[in-house]
Amino acid sequence: MAKKTREEWKTYQDVFDQFTIRTLWELSSRGFLDGLKSPVSLGKEANVFTAEKGKDLLCAKIYRLETADFNSMYKYIRNDPRFSGLQHQRRKVIFAWCQREYRNLLKCKDAGISCPKPVIFKNNVLLMELIGIPAAPRLKEKPPASPGKFFKLVLENMKKLHKLKLVHADLSEYNILNHQEKPVFIDFSHATPLDTPNADELIKRDIKNICRYFKKLGVETTEKKIWDYINI
Repeated sequence: MAKKTREEWKTYQDVFDQFTIRTLWELSSRGFLDGLKSPVSLGKEANVFTAEKGKDLLCAKIYRLETADFNSMYKYIRNDPRFSGLQHQRRKVIFAWCQREYRNLLKCKDAGISCPKPVIFKNNVLLMELIGIPAAPRLKEKPPASPGKFFKLVLENMKKLHKLKLVHADLSEYNILNHQEKPVFIDFSHATPLDTPNADELIKRDIKNICRYFKKLGVETTEKKIWDYINI
């Protein structure tokens, strides 16, 4: 696919605001993508698209500047010691939120956690590895064929996260992909260090969500067993 010109990027003006279009064009002009192909998911806070770069496909996560709940974002990120001093302003919070997801993905990928490899972020746009072609479905949409085996792989990744001194903070069947019957953790914007004041509450919520989902599929487990496993 040929790289889009600045004027061609303006054809997205019915989908994105002018600032986002300019950010996409800047990333394109630096050679990180040629254009957007098709939507993967559309949400109130962010839209996810497949993006083309030559013959390759990437994943582009674009946070919505006008409708994203930056107050909720700020509530989570203000306790993260990595973002101390962040001002409570819409764009600054959303840009920091995007940067936070990039940094979390980079750290997790380096530690061997099953997650997309980040490429670059700028302002409210995050480019990363696309998992699967077509894009792998969320666990909610495609339950595992072997729940017990899949559950063990989820726990292994949760344990690696804990050793990395991070908590995902939004882990559930909605934020785990089923890629060829193996889990891939996504949506790391909530992930926060274990020394954050409310980290215990967040990890308990993650454990509760995972326990509930897999028990529904017939896996025998408890929240205590999950905690004991990841905390060894």
